Amino acid sequence: MNREIYQEPLVSRYTSPEMQHLFSERFKFTHWRKCWVALAEAQYELGLSLVSREMVDELKAHVDDIDFDVAAAKEKEIRHDVMAHVFAYGQQCPKAEAIIHLGATSQFVVCNTDLLIQKKALHLVKKGIVNTIANLAGFCEKYKDMATLGFTHYQPAQPTTVGKRNTLYIQDLLMDLEYIEHLEKEIVARGAKGTVGTQATFLELFEGDHEKVRALDKLVSEKIGFNDVFPVTGQTYPRKLDMKTAETLAGVGMSAHKFSVDMRLLSNLKVQEEPFAKKQVGSSAMAYKRNPMRSERMTGLARKLMGLPANFAATAGNQWFERTLDDSAIRRMDIAQAFLLTDAILKLYVNITSDMVVYPKQVERYLKAELPFMSTEKILMACVERGESRQEIHEVIREHSVAAGMAVKEQGKENDLLDRLAADSRIPFAIEELSALIENFQEFTGRASQQTSEYLREVVAGVLDRHQDLVGNIDSSLSV
Repeated sequence: MNREIYQEPLVSRYTSPEMQHLFSERFKFTHWRKCWVALAEAQYELGLSLVSREMVDELKAHVDDIDFDVAAAKEKEIRHDVMAHVFAYGQQCPKAEAIIHLGATSQFVVCNTDLLIQKKALHLVKKGIVNTIANLAGFCEKYKDMATLGFTHYQPAQPTTVGKRNTLYIQDLLMDLEYIEHLEKEIVARGAKGTVGTQATFLELFEGDHEKVRALDKLVSEKIGFNDVFPVTGQTYPRKLDMKTAETLAGVGMSAHKFSVDMRLLSNLKVQEEPFAKKQVGSSAMAYKRNPMRSERMTGLARKLMGLPANFAATAGNQWFERTLDDSAIRRMDIAQAFLLTDAILKLYVNITSDMVVYPKQVERYLKAELPFMSTEKILMACVERGESRQEIHEVIREHSVAAGMAVKEQGKENDLLDRLAADSRIPFAIEELSALIENFQEFTGRASQQTSEYLREVVAGVLDRHQDLVGNIDSSLSV
């Protein structure tokens, strides 16, 4: 690492080698050459006399041994990256030099390679999502029955279960997975369309044979790894696709952001925590701290990712007619960043969900502190069954609930609502009887446990089965 210049943290700190490789110069320029091979080979197979088998074989022989120094020197001279690499390739392939890039425009290699990179990158994103879902599913099953305090507006609400709460995170990710699988179908080749998408030069090469030009478009696309091709394009593939890709990845960021913020809140309550390494330091000054740094990092990365779609919308909306070059610089940064950010986020998400910690006693403490308030309707019904007036008992409970709540807030006392009710002669229950009404936490969670089991069985299991090849075999270790 060169410590004298800026290093991109997404690469140096956060992302997987697999995703980094896809956006590397080696991968990009190697696949430019594979596009040129596919074009030449398709032209040869369709009978273009200018291209020979010997030329195609020579091109194939030098796909991987790129002389980056020659290409860089030429680009500095002519200020054109594609033609610089055409030159470097031609230096190694003197027999084929004359037919490299024959009939094509720069976006033939740039667009088709970009699309291939995105196709492969989406597969890595899917793998991260599926493994996160698998981790969360195991966690939900383990804690489906553990009653915990629910929150609305971050205020205590009816109890749910720890497992049920985490099904909400799975549901978000399943939506992301569905959108990604739809997007995968939309990513097709730009193909061999020519300078402004009319295939005019290819039509000239094939002496006006429209069917051969159509066949060339399809054949080249198949050779570089696509099952389909955009039927029409300008000079580039439609930048609308980039916007949809960014929106889909930003959706993954939103799902992760929701989870990571909740984890930070739970960590503050000491109810549930992310994994904490044995020698991890929580604070340089406060040695006792266990900061949720992974969730905090995930929040920050997700915030960056969620902000990217606007750039892609502006870029797509400013492509004048067949194409303008103001898309180039921003796409070099933002497409890679969108996928690298998603990769970094999912790497964290898999890591955190692989070993989350729950503290049952702390969960119970919060429940006990709030359940007297939440049990008032149950107490009210029990009093009515004893022959008391619902309206009169409702007023008694309201008076004591307000007084107990003020004592908790203003005097820092424990919640003594049950003691207050038991001491009131209008309530036909002793303290032991009132306590018995709320001792089974599970009764307050409704169908949370059953919903969790049903969701895991009826929805999640099928998705994991369908993507069994993606489950496991993923490195979620963090470099720092």
